[in-house]
Amino acid sequence: MPSPHPAQDPGSPPGELHGVLEPIVTAAGFELDQLDVRAAGRRHTVKVVIDSDEGVGLDDIATVSRSVSEELDGHEHLLGGSYTLEVTSPGVDRPLTLPRHWRRAHLRQVAVRLHDGATFTGRVGRAGEDAVTVLVDGRRREVRYADVAHAAVQVEFRQVPESEVALLQEEETA
Repeated sequence: MPSPHPAQDPGSPPGELHGVLEPIVTAAGFELDQLDVRAAGRRHTVKVVIDSDEGVGLDDIATVSRSVSEELDGHEHLLGGSYTLEVTSPGVDRPLTLPRHWRRAHLRQVAVRLHDGATFTGRVGRAGEDAVTVLVDGRRREVRYADVAHAAVQVEFRQVPESEVALLQEEETA
Protein backbone atom coordinates (compact mmCIF):
# COMPACT_ATOMS: atom_id res chain seq x y z
CA MET A 1 0.00 0.00 0.00
CA PRO A 2 1.46 3.40 -0.94
CA SER A 3 2.35 5.84 1.80
CA PRO A 4 -0.33 8.47 2.47
CA HIS A 5 2.48 11.06 2.45
CA PRO A 6 4.77 10.38 -0.51
CA ALA A 7 8.24 11.85 -0.43
CA GLN A 8 8.79 15.09 -2.34
CA ASP A 9 10.06 14.48 -5.83
CA PRO A 10 13.30 16.46 -5.78
CA GLY A 11 12.85 17.32 -9.45
CA SER A 12 9.49 18.99 -8.94
CA PRO A 13 8.63 22.20 -7.11
CA PRO A 14 8.41 21.42 -3.39
CA GLY A 15 4.85 22.77 -3.13
CA GLU A 16 3.69 21.04 0.02
CA LEU A 17 6.99 21.69 1.76
CA HIS A 18 6.81 25.33 0.71
CA GLY A 19 3.39 25.57 2.36
CA VAL A 20 4.82 24.14 5.58
CA LEU A 21 7.94 26.32 5.73
CA GLU A 22 6.68 29.67 4.46
CA PRO A 23 4.67 30.46 7.64
CA ILE A 24 7.74 29.65 9.76
CA VAL A 25 9.94 32.01 7.75
CA THR A 26 7.25 34.71 7.67
CA ALA A 27 6.73 34.46 11.45
CA ALA A 28 10.46 35.15 11.87
CA GLY A 29 10.04 38.38 9.86
CA PHE A 30 11.42 37.22 6.51
CA GLU A 31 10.24 36.19 3.07
CA LEU A 32 10.81 32.71 1.70
CA ASP A 33 12.65 33.75 -1.46
CA GLN A 34 13.49 30.27 -2.71
CA LEU A 35 13.08 26.64 -1.65
CA ASP A 36 15.12 23.96 -3.36
CA VAL A 37 15.05 20.24 -2.54
CA ARG A 38 17.61 17.95 -4.14
CA ALA A 39 18.28 14.25 -3.70
CA ALA A 40 21.82 13.11 -2.94
CA GLY A 41 21.56 9.35 -2.71
CA ARG A 42 19.21 8.57 0.16
CA ARG A 43 19.63 12.01 1.67
CA HIS A 44 18.02 15.23 0.59
CA THR A 45 19.46 18.70 0.66
CA VAL A 46 16.90 21.35 1.55
CA LYS A 47 18.03 24.86 0.66
CA VAL A 48 15.95 27.69 2.12
CA VAL A 49 16.74 31.19 0.88
CA ILE A 50 15.30 34.00 3.02
CA ASP A 51 15.25 37.72 2.41
CA SER A 52 13.90 40.97 3.84
CA ASP A 53 14.01 44.69 3.10
CA GLU A 54 16.28 45.16 6.14
CA GLY A 55 18.70 42.45 5.05
CA VAL A 56 19.56 39.14 6.67
CA GLY A 57 22.30 38.68 9.27
CA LEU A 58 24.04 35.59 10.58
CA ASP A 59 21.96 35.60 13.77
CA ASP A 60 18.82 35.70 11.61
CA ILE A 61 20.06 32.72 9.59
CA ALA A 62 20.71 30.75 12.80
CA THR A 63 17.27 31.56 14.24
CA VAL A 64 15.41 30.64 11.06
CA SER A 65 17.54 27.51 10.65
CA ARG A 66 16.54 26.23 14.10
CA SER A 67 12.84 26.93 13.47
CA VAL A 68 12.86 25.35 10.01
CA SER A 69 14.76 22.31 11.29
CA GLU A 70 12.17 21.75 14.05
CA GLU A 71 9.36 22.04 11.51
CA LEU A 72 11.04 19.66 9.06
CA ASP A 73 11.56 17.11 11.83
CA GLY A 74 7.79 17.17 12.37
CA HIS A 75 7.13 16.71 8.65
CA GLU A 76 9.86 14.22 7.73
CA HIS A 77 7.34 12.29 5.62
CA LEU A 78 7.57 15.09 3.06
CA LEU A 79 11.24 14.29 2.47
CA GLY A 80 11.10 10.52 2.87
CA GLY A 81 14.27 10.29 4.93
CA SER A 82 17.22 12.18 6.27
CA TYR A 83 18.13 15.63 5.05
CA THR A 84 20.75 18.34 5.19
CA LEU A 85 19.39 21.84 5.77
CA GLU A 86 20.96 24.95 4.33
CA VAL A 87 19.45 28.32 5.25
CA THR A 88 20.95 31.30 3.47
CA SER A 89 20.22 34.72 2.03
CA PRO A 90 20.33 35.61 -1.66
CA GLY A 91 23.79 36.37 -2.93
CA VAL A 92 24.77 39.62 -4.56
CA ASP A 93 24.70 37.81 -7.91
CA ARG A 94 21.00 36.96 -7.65
CA PRO A 95 19.18 38.10 -10.79
CA LEU A 96 16.70 40.94 -10.27
CA THR A 97 13.46 39.28 -11.36
CA LEU A 98 10.76 40.77 -9.14
CA PRO A 99 9.81 44.35 -8.23
CA ARG A 100 10.88 43.71 -4.63
CA HIS A 101 14.37 42.70 -5.82
CA TRP A 102 14.66 46.04 -7.61
CA ARG A 103 13.38 47.92 -4.51
CA ARG A 104 16.05 46.23 -2.39
CA ALA A 105 18.68 47.23 -4.94
CA HIS A 106 17.82 50.94 -4.54
CA LEU A 107 20.89 53.10 -5.32
CA ARG A 108 22.92 50.03 -6.29
CA GLN A 109 24.64 49.76 -9.64
CA VAL A 110 23.13 47.12 -11.96
CA ALA A 111 23.98 45.55 -15.30
CA VAL A 112 20.90 45.12 -17.49
CA ARG A 113 20.30 43.16 -20.69
CA LEU A 114 17.01 43.77 -22.46
CA HIS A 115 15.12 41.25 -24.57
CA ASP A 116 16.05 43.25 -27.69
CA GLY A 117 19.75 42.63 -26.92
CA ALA A 118 20.57 46.14 -25.66
CA THR A 119 22.77 46.28 -22.55
CA PHE A 120 23.59 49.05 -20.10
CA THR A 121 24.85 49.68 -16.60
CA GLY A 122 23.03 52.11 -14.33
CA ARG A 123 21.99 53.01 -10.81
CA VAL A 124 18.61 51.87 -9.49
CA GLY A 125 16.10 54.54 -8.53
CA ARG A 126 12.40 54.21 -7.72
CA ALA A 127 11.01 50.74 -8.42
CA GLY A 128 7.29 50.49 -9.07
CA GLU A 129 5.10 47.50 -9.81
CA ASP A 130 5.69 47.47 -13.60
CA ALA A 131 8.89 49.47 -14.12
CA VAL A 132 12.00 50.86 -12.48
CA THR A 133 13.90 54.10 -12.97
CA VAL A 134 17.57 53.54 -13.74
CA LEU A 135 20.13 56.33 -13.96
CA VAL A 136 22.19 55.63 -17.10
CA ASP A 137 24.98 58.01 -18.12
CA GLY A 138 23.49 60.84 -16.05
CA ARG A 139 19.95 60.42 -17.43
CA ARG A 140 16.96 58.79 -15.79
CA ARG A 141 15.54 55.96 -17.86
CA GLU A 142 12.31 54.07 -17.12
CA VAL A 143 12.73 50.35 -17.74
CA ARG A 144 9.74 48.03 -17.84
CA TYR A 145 10.40 44.72 -16.07
CA ALA A 146 8.78 42.92 -19.00
CA ASP A 147 11.58 44.25 -21.24
CA VAL A 148 14.40 42.92 -19.03
CA ALA A 149 16.00 39.63 -20.06
CA HIS A 150 18.56 39.71 -17.23
CA ALA A 151 19.64 42.16 -14.55
CA ALA A 152 22.03 41.81 -11.62
CA VAL A 153 23.64 44.06 -9.02
CA GLN A 154 27.27 44.97 -9.70
CA VAL A 155 29.73 45.02 -6.82
CA GLU A 156 31.14 48.50 -6.23
CA PHE A 157 34.18 49.40 -4.18
CA ARG A 158 33.39 53.09 -3.90
CA GLN A 159 30.75 55.31 -2.35
CA VAL A 160 27.69 56.11 -4.43
CA PRO A 161 28.38 59.49 -6.07
CA GLU A 162 26.29 62.23 -4.45
CA SER A 163 25.43 63.64 -7.88
CA GLU A 164 23.77 60.35 -8.86
CA VAL A 165 21.86 60.15 -5.59
CA ALA A 166 20.65 63.73 -6.11
CA LEU A 167 19.41 62.97 -9.64
CA LEU A 168 17.50 59.92 -8.44
CA GLN A 169 16.04 61.77 -5.45
CA GLU A 170 14.76 64.52 -7.76
CA GLU A 171 12.75 61.88 -9.58
CA GLU A 172 11.43 60.36 -6.37
CA THR A 173 10.15 63.70 -5.02
CA ALA A 174 8.63 64.81 -8.34
